[in-house]
Amino acid sequence: MAKSGKRLEELVEEVAAPHAAALGLELVGVELVKEGANRYLRVYIDKEGGVGFDDCEALSRVVDARLDEILPDPPYEFFEVSSPGLERPLKREEDFARYAGHKVAVTTYAPVDGQKSFVGELIGLIDGRVTLRLTEGKSQGQTVALDRKQVASARLHVDF
Repeated sequence: MAKSGKRLEELVEEVAAPHAAALGLELVGVELVKEGANRYLRVYIDKEGGVGFDDCEALSRVVDARLDEILPDPPYEFFEVSSPGLERPLKREEDFARYAGHKVAVTTYAPVDGQKSFVGELIGLIDGRVTLRLTEGKSQGQTVALDRKQVASARLHVDF
């Protein structure tokens, strides 16, 4: 927990969002992850046409300095700002609206009808349910509506 009692990710979003907006960037999300022995605090940004190194560096400089002020003993070893990548996570209601019609991969915390992974065309977030038309697996062509509280992860899906 951060000093204010807020989750670290929420605190970082509050710090980063106005700076991202001032730079013409969209704050996609924040995550704290453990990789090996290290913890990484990652801020994901985007903009029309995609982000570049200069965008990441500009936001990193200002947010990292501000976090140093408010978190003198941070619960992470590394701070990064980057693009969300091709398989962008979908977290906010706006994400589900914006990417309706796109192929997504959704995983759930517990099995739903015997499965935890779903790939299909995103219809949208309807009445608190992530709704998609399945494009893979034995249920291909069927529509599934997953309660948002059941969803562990939702990302754009790219076929390579």
